[in-house]
Amino acid sequence: MATYVYETVPSGPRGPERRFEVVQSMREQPLTRHPDTGEPVRRVITGGYGFIRTGEKTAPPSAPCAPGCACHSGPKFPQP
Repeated sequence: MATYVYETVPSGPRGPERRFEVVQSMREQPLTRHPDTGEPVRRVITGGYGFIRTGEKTAPPSAPCAPGCACHSGPKFPQP
């Protein structure tokens, strides 16, 4: 199940938009109406929380590090 952000579609140019969240299956169609009020709504695309897989392989924590390994070579950027 995923949490989606929706906002109401204002009826006029200065109408307020209200945002709310709904937990839905990814297979469900997006809502077109607010579940409580029946107002028209649209799904909002937001930045998500997730993991980015880089394909970089790391040693397990219990494995000894090799001399000069990246995890003990110090900061990657110069310190001010």
